[in-house]
Amino acid sequence: MGDNNWTRRDFIKGIGATTTGIALSSCGISGDRSAKGLTEEALAVQPVVRSQDLEKSDLTIGYVPVNDCAPFAIAWKKGFFRKYGLNVTLNREASWANSRDGLIFGRLDASPVVSGAVTNARIGAEGARQASLCAAMTIHRHGNAMTMNKAMWDFGLRPWYEYQEQYGDGALEAFGRDFRGYFEKQSSENKVWAVVLSSAIYEYFVRYVSAAAGVDPLKEFRIIIVPPPQMVTNVRIGAMQAYMVAEPWNTRAITGNENIGFTFAQGKEVWLGHPDRLLGVMQSFIEKYPKTYRSLVKAMIEACQYCSKVENRQEVAELLTDRSFTGAKPKNQDAPIAKFTSPGILGNYNYGGFDGKDRTIQADDTTIFFDIPDNLPKQPGEHSTFLWRSRSIWLMTQAARWGQIKEFPKNAEELAEDGWRTDLYREIASEMGIECPKDDYKVEPPEVFIDKKGFDPSDPVGYLNSFAIRANAPTNFFMS
Repeated sequence: MGDNNWTRRDFIKGIGATTTGIALSSCGISGDRSAKGLTEEALAVQPVVRSQDLEKSDLTIGYVPVNDCAPFAIAWKKGFFRKYGLNVTLNREASWANSRDGLIFGRLDASPVVSGAVTNARIGAEGARQASLCAAMTIHRHGNAMTMNKAMWDFGLRPWYEYQEQYGDGALEAFGRDFRGYFEKQSSENKVWAVVLSSAIYEYFVRYVSAAAGVDPLKEFRIIIVPPPQMVTNVRIGAMQAYMVAEPWNTRAITGNENIGFTFAQGKEVWLGHPDRLLGVMQSFIEKYPKTYRSLVKAMIEACQYCSKVENRQEVAELLTDRSFTGAKPKNQDAPIAKFTSPGILGNYNYGGFDGKDRTIQADDTTIFFDIPDNLPKQPGEHSTFLWRSRSIWLMTQAARWGQIKEFPKNAEELAEDGWRTDLYREIASEMGIECPKDDYKVEPPEVFIDKKGFDPSDPVGYLNSFAIRANAPTNFFMS
């Protein structure tokens, strides 16, 4: 299909193809692929909490088919839910909007949500229903990346770390020159980035990086919303040129896999240590079922600890290939079963490319579920499931920066405290013998951001106003 012959009909046909399984072509399709029943491992677990002692022991919990559903898969398989008196039905969600809205409308008791969803729902930001969402823990940090298509590679764009190697302090300027140069030569329908939800840190990262490189993301290209499993197919049919998503949907794109693109940058290269998914519930759930909530958080913390251990990562990567979870298995029967899922979990991450060069980089921080590697700055007692309320403030600055809200909230600290329940997490973790940082807020040092611009949560408005490129009105194009 030529670049100039793309039509809305082709686009819709492509979406239809995806929903009938092209993006998950290695799996059989049924109406419900959610994990069912209890494994033998789970049945062998002796509960430490009796179900009858909980206000509500039968829970329906959502998850989305990306690598970061690993703790949910492990809690189900290994019996961590059962250990804490919970009888959990896992429900596979089609998108991050479904995952969030399932909570808001009461279809789900708990579900992972994108990191900006909690405060955006409380503010009633553009793209979010107003609702009292809460989270007391992070599911994971990192584990996501930006994919660009082959045409961007052919134009001369390369992975971010190569810009740094070649240009040093001038890397952002050089990238901006190439980035703008590519889009200037495209027709309007070929100027599209996709992200998974408007309140996802991915949207903020796409905008942040382009603006840091001097390219206004509200003028140079459009951002659309696409569910993770549909990303690869929609790049293939030309519906968009780039996307940001959680693994394994970046690794699926590279040479030797789907051959449609390369990884420009992992999210950790935009903000080292950033939070990604949170364990979302409604505030009413915590209030009605406090014992149940404690059991849920404990089960998920233990599952995150399990996923974090080096000796368990291959098992986790293979479990994720199950049709109930990502279903991402290679078509080639001789290929390793976890070919797509393991790079994001084990850390042998391949950026890809179309010149035959091996761009595999081994790192301990590709996805962080609990233990924080030594290359990240961290506070005493800090582990990745701990929520920093200051990071909720950062997400609000980005919602204001890109026009999702008219101005930075005057009650931002109150919103952070109501939504990001660090106080509850600290109580629950201490019952498990887990040490936590004593503060709820911290300064993010300049070296953790791609543009070396630090964040002080005590002056969020000053931080927001320091950006030359920002907006006062939303211009997103949303795809149903």
